[in-house]
Order: sequence, then C-alpha cells, then structure tokens
Amino acid sequence: MKTKNIPPDIKSKSINDTKLEIIDILERLEKSNVDLEASKTDYERLLALNDHVNNLLKEKLNNIQHNRKKK
Repeated sequence: MKTKNIPPDIKSKSINDTKLEIIDILERLEKSNVDLEASKTDYERLLALNDHVNNLLKEKLNNIQHNRKKK
C-alpha cells in the first residue's frame, strides 16, 4: 500500500486520533488571525493526516473484502 511521505508520528496514530488532530488543525485554519507560515505548516500536516486516514480505511476495506471472500 502506498504511504507517500507520511511522518512516523502520524503513521502511529489511530483513525480516531487522526480525526481529532484534523479537527484541531481545521479550527486553527478557520481563524482569521492566523500566521501564513503556520498555516502552510498546518495545511501540509493536514494533507499527511488525510493520506494516513485514507490508507487506514483502505486497509480496513481490504480486510473486510478478504474476510468475505473466505466465507
């Protein structure tokens, strides 16, 4: 499975932990008084978190499909 360049600290997160961090970043980005450089960093992290959660969900889907084929 393709993992792109997901940092190890993100790879170790569960779906729920990833979701919570995504929500936190989105709340920061929605504020009108944000620093542009900090926003760029947050946005890049958000993309990595999104890739990670997509990979986790794909794995779960593959496991479900594999288990159905066994039955």
